[in-house]
Amino acid sequence: MSRRGLLALFLILTACKRSTPAPTTGDAGLPEVSSVVRAPAANAAPVEVGEGAAKPVKPLAVCRAKGSSPLDAARSYYDGGRFEEALSCAAQAAAQEPDLAAAHAERGVALAALGREAEAQLAFSRALAIDPGDSDALLGAAHLYAVQLPSTRERDELGTLYAERGLSQPGTPPELIPHLALVAAMAFNDLGQAEEALARAAIVLARDPASREALYERALALFELCRFSEAKTAFQGLINDPERAAHAHQHLGLLLEREGKWKQAQAHFDKARGLAPEDFPSPPMPTEDAFRQDVARAVAELPADMRGDLEGVPVSAEELPAEEDLLANQPPLSPTILGLFRGPPLGAPCDGSESPCRSVVLYRRNLARAVRTPAELNEQIRVTLLHEIGHLRGEDDEELAARGLE
Repeated sequence: MSRRGLLALFLILTACKRSTPAPTTGDAGLPEVSSVVRAPAANAAPVEVGEGAAKPVKPLAVCRAKGSSPLDAARSYYDGGRFEEALSCAAQAAAQEPDLAAAHAERGVALAALGREAEAQLAFSRALAIDPGDSDALLGAAHLYAVQLPSTRERDELGTLYAERGLSQPGTPPELIPHLALVAAMAFNDLGQAEEALARAAIVLARDPASREALYERALALFELCRFSEAKTAFQGLINDPERAAHAHQHLGLLLEREGKWKQAQAHFDKARGLAPEDFPSPPMPTEDAFRQDVARAVAELPADMRGDLEGVPVSAEELPAEEDLLANQPPLSPTILGLFRGPPLGAPCDGSESPCRSVVLYRRNLARAVRTPAELNEQIRVTLLHEIGHLRGEDDEELAARGLE
């Protein structure tokens, strides 16, 4: 296998779990947690000596190239999991040839493997400034932003751009294509762009039908696209996978809940919680009456101008999004949306298809699962209301996300 293939294989096989993105407060849901790749971290950060004191410098060891070029030695050390030695040799290669993109890319992957993300960002940026098409730098940067760093919309979007550039350029080595596609699938799912995620997962599965990572991303995309029967089959195939069993059980619970099979759903939720209690804590689920009161209280506490906008617009509480609401949009809305605004924005005429013309609904079960405490639930209800009022006023999801109301 080529060195590039080994790099990508290492990224794929050193699996851990992505942090759970917060579900959306509006019309486009974000996916649940999925198993992904992360290189092992090391305690490489310098220690503060005292307030205002300079940080001690830990110099790199001398590169022991053993007759190879420093760059080849760095690659060999990296493939053997010896990341400190890989970094030393990559640094020497970059010092000898400052305009060699491959040397800076090699520094980036070694730094990322050591958990030194900020330095890795700079190394990848330099490599791509020198050569925007360097395949190793594109894969390393895509993985860093979309997988290794905590998930945010901006990081996922940046990771997607790098992965998509690698997929689209003709010079990308064929063995890197499935690995770039997998990172793209992960990022697209985190961004709520399930159709794109499904297409990228298909690229991976066409080359490796047994890829558990791609099978999970495919299952997640099917769920987000409301292809519930296919999603159920896909998640059932993952319940014996130790890396993904908890998430498979959680999604099977969500699917059975939508069918009204409450006891079966709860059994899967309990299994998910038993396997991954940190990812799936017991939700602070209020009673239906208590939830309606919480929503009414949140409406009453809105600023006067927002309450004025809601005049004549009913705000209701429901258990889960109805399938017809989800499928009214293309692509469909996520089954995990926290709230929904129905109807045209203020000032636009009603077409008679909605009765009442405009309405807002908040979903009890999805909201309770998006938080960990009753106090967080009340705050999420407030934020969800602000999001839906933004739609009432004519803002789209991108504008709301830019205002921190994603």
